[in-house]
Amino acid sequence: MTRPDLLGTIVAATRRSVRTRQERTPWARLERRVQRTPDGAGFGRALRHSPPPRVIAECKRRSPSRGILRDSYDPAAHAASYARGGAAAISVLTEPAFFDGSLDHLAAVRAAVDIPVLRKDFVVSEYQLLEAAALGADAVLLIVGALGEQELPALLAQAHGLGLAALVEVHDREELRRAGEAGAAIVGVNSRNLRTLSVDAAIPEHLIAAVPDGVTAVAESGMRTAEDLQRLSAAGYHAFLIGERLIVQPDPGAALADLRAGCA
Repeated sequence: MTRPDLLGTIVAATRRSVRTRQERTPWARLERRVQRTPDGAGFGRALRHSPPPRVIAECKRRSPSRGILRDSYDPAAHAASYARGGAAAISVLTEPAFFDGSLDHLAAVRAAVDIPVLRKDFVVSEYQLLEAAALGADAVLLIVGALGEQELPALLAQAHGLGLAALVEVHDREELRRAGEAGAAIVGVNSRNLRTLSVDAAIPEHLIAAVPDGVTAVAESGMRTAEDLQRLSAAGYHAFLIGERLIVQPDPGAALADLRAGCA
């Protein structure tokens, strides 16, 4: 028996959802909603120059691997708490079917914090980039495994044209090669296989040597302790994207502050 391809399922659902949204809100109308130029450069600076350890703290209600993570989910309040806890940036899940995300969550977080905001979703269309800009994001996630050979460089260029930074996510050396050839300036190495949801905590350390010089390296998934952050910092990672470890805590911002304090 072959395992279900979760990534393929989510991407197919996303493409259908984007078509529906674009029919409801045409490009020109959405474009008029852009009130600010995304600060993609500020997102990049935060991952390099804010006080270490630099954590992109994630607002996420549900995950396919663990189900509901938090019943009392208030992304704006959680983001504000993360900011007080020293987050370098905030990641907001906006995918609705598998993560209970919403574009409204992105807008609410943008209104609640001054630090950079990442729209985390399965971006497959320039329309989603414009949505991100219109709702206050400074950066978007581009998952190499979800995109074709031509889609990745095209979306990367389109994101930069809107002022958005792109966190380009990879899981293996081939995806890292594609990210480099596309010109990714920020690469996220995810220890979770999005097709099977299995986690291999050794992947970030195996791939860091292949990250091109000058590229900002972000470790994603599987980090739970200050020792994890210290080990990956020593390996060469500049920042860390952490979600489930924090959002399940009674006070996510305090949990982040404690995690960062353990690295002092």
